[in-house]
Amino acid sequence: MLTSKQRSKLKSLAANLSPIGQVGKEGIGENMLAGFSDCLECRELIKINILENADGNPQDIGRELARRLSAECVIVIGRKAVLYRKSGKKGVKHIEL
Repeated sequence: MLTSKQRSKLKSLAANLSPIGQVGKEGIGENMLAGFSDCLECRELIKINILENADGNPQDIGRELARRLSAECVIVIGRKAVLYRKSGKKGVKHIEL
């Protein structure tokens, strides 16, 4: 669980990120999860677009993605979700919280 200070720092870091993928009408697939998981291992912080035609509301989709990726849903603003997961890889520059 993130504290409000940690969440605030991650939100400020995510402001300049470009989305790495999108969730559409097909929903959350296994290949999509594998790709997002790989990105989280390399970057620790990712932003994802949730398209208009996606089933469900963006808040629920963001929480579901976080749950299935064992990550934290930092924030969902509009149709963009920001996820964070500390990387277990060596050589990755870790985000200081």
